[in-house]
Amino acid sequence: MNIIEKVFGYGKELSALQMGARSIIIFIITLALLRISGRRSFGLRTPLDNIITIILGAVLSRAIVGASPFGAVVFSGLMIALLHRAVGWLTARNDKFAKTIEGNKIILFKEGRFIDYNLKRALVTEEHVMQGVRKTALTDNLDKIDRIYMERNGEISVIKKEN
Repeated sequence: MNIIEKVFGYGKELSALQMGARSIIIFIITLALLRISGRRSFGLRTPLDNIITIILGAVLSRAIVGASPFGAVVFSGLMIALLHRAVGWLTARNDKFAKTIEGNKIILFKEGRFIDYNLKRALVTEEHVMQGVRKTALTDNLDKIDRIYMERNGEISVIKKEN
C-alpha cells in the first residue's frame, strides 16, 4: 500500500483521518475553483450564483466521502466553475442574455399603491415587501416611499421620495 492510499484512502471505506485529509485537499481545490469562477460566486448572491454554491458543494463532497472517484469529482468541479464564469461573462456583456438568465427587476409599489399583479408575479405579500421596507429604508411609513422593487437577486429595494 503506497503512502497516498494510506493517507487518503480508497473507495468508500475511509477512516476519519482519511476523510479529514481529503477535506483539506478539497478545501484547497475549492478555493482555487472559486477563484476560477470569479468573485461574483459569493458576492452578488443571485440565483445563478447560488447554483454554483449548491452544485459545487454537492459534487465536491463526493470526493471527501469517497462516493465518486477523486479525479472525476475535481474535473467536474472545474467544469462547473468554468461554466459559471462563462455564464457570468456573458451576462455582464449581453443584456438580453442577462435578462434570460437572471430576469428583470419587478416594481411592487409606486404612486402610493402596491401593484397586485406584480406582487403575485414575485410571489410576495405586502407584508413581505414591508419587511424589506423596514429593513432597507428604516421606516414603515409608505408616504415616504416613491417606489419599491424586487431586484433580480430577490432582494427588496426602496426608493424614498425626495424632500
